[in-house]
Formats: sequence, C-alpha cells, structure tokens
Amino acid sequence: MNTPAEIKACCAASYGNDAVALVLGESYHPGGPALTRLLAERLRLRSGRRVADIAAGPGATARLLAAEFDVSVDGVDLGQATVERAATLTGEAGLAAKVRFHLGDAERIPLPDNAFDAVVCECAFCMFPDKAVAAAEFARILRPGGRVGITDVTVAGGGLQEELRTLAAWVACVADARPLVEYAAVLERAGLRVVHTQPHDTAIARVIDEIDARLRVLRMTASARLAEAGVDTDAVLRYAALARQAVADGLIGYALLVAEKPASDRVFAG
Repeated sequence: MNTPAEIKACCAASYGNDAVALVLGESYHPGGPALTRLLAERLRLRSGRRVADIAAGPGATARLLAAEFDVSVDGVDLGQATVERAATLTGEAGLAAKVRFHLGDAERIPLPDNAFDAVVCECAFCMFPDKAVAAAEFARILRPGGRVGITDVTVAGGGLQEELRTLAAWVACVADARPLVEYAAVLERAGLRVVHTQPHDTAIARVIDEIDARLRVLRMTASARLAEAGVDTDAVLRYAALARQAVADGLIGYALLVAEKPASDRVFAG
C-alpha cells in the first residue's frame, strides 16, 4: 500500500513528464475545452472575477478562462516541472498578466482566505488522498457566495477491480475515484452547498479511446522517446482496455459538480 506522500509524488512526477503531454495533449481532462466552458457558465464567471485552478497541470484551463471569460486565474500544481511548463506556455500565449502559477499541494493551497470568486478542479479531486482536507481548502479560499466547480471520474457504488486500484491507476485518475454522491457529501461536510450535478460519461469513454489511439501511433513513431520517459506502452494499453470495459459496464463515469459557499446573510439560487 502506497502512502499519500508517495501517491502525490508519483502523480506529480508523472504529470510533469513530457510523455504525458504526448499521450494526453495539452488538456488533461475528459471533455476538453467544451466541458471547461460549460463549467465556467455553471460557475457564473464574469469579467474581472478571480479564479483559482487547483491541480492546474500545464495550464490549459487557466488560459482558456482568462482568454474567453476575462478573469484572472491563480493556478496551483504539485509538480515543479508542470508549473514551469504552465508559466512558459502562458507567457507565449500573452496571458502572463492575467494568469499566475504556484507550486503547491491541494491539501495546503498557498492562496489567501476568502479571496476567490470561483475554484476550478478538473479531473484531479479523485487523486487527492485526503479529499476532506482539500474540500476544506476550497471552502477556505472562496469568498462567501463563491462557487467551486469540479469535473471528475466517478465510480459505481461497488467499486473497481483490484488491478484498477494500483499506483498506476492513481496516476490514471481511477484508483480512488468515488460515486458522485460521495464527492457531494465531502463538499457538503466542508460547508459547501451542492447546487448542480450533471453526468458526462461519454467524455471519459472518448478520452480513453484517444489515449489508446495516440499510444499506438507513438509506439510506431516515437518508441524510443516513450521508453526514455519510462512509459510501459503495453501496460498503459492494458489499463486502457480495462477502463474502457469498466465504462461500458457502467462502473466508471464522469460528472460535473458545482457547490457554493453560503453567504451568512442570504440564500443563493441554484
């Protein structure tokens, strides 16, 4: 059994690896930019608002929100290489004045209290070893009335087979995924009121197919680069096949969830 620290270190190292960008592209979550835009609408983002993007990866979501919704974004990620890559890509996009990145843990977010209108966390909450602490951190940095938007892997109540609970499966975002009702309960216990949920199961089926296809092409065209990066192509393809079957069996899905930090003096409409 791996410790939380080992899981975090492995995930941070893996997502900072160039091979991950090769396999996943610049957007590391199912649903891509279209689902990010829908999430932004559910968060009611407007010009001038302040957003925190937790587990921001290479910053694709942060840049999209800044460019299309005219918000300022503070991205946080656990991997030094990932933070540096995100900052470089953001500078190249001309968005450095609106988007900043910080090295930090979702369970100890290096951002101030009550400062953000929205918190975004895409396909990462399932990887946090202590989800309750991370949810409490979301609540801490949100201003009263602010919203947190999560898109993430979900699992059926019976859980997953043993092979999808390994360290590699943590990196693939499925090992500690929970039913949607459990995510909602974690946020509620942190003092956040769930105002919207929506299934997007086809998004994860699509991304599994994309990963499978990219890996097969890379195995033919860039096998040395994959080997140098430590990617066991056959093992990843085996996990992809298991995950695809789990999606088909209704054991793995994907969902959007929005919760709100209540204001002390009024009730917010959903």
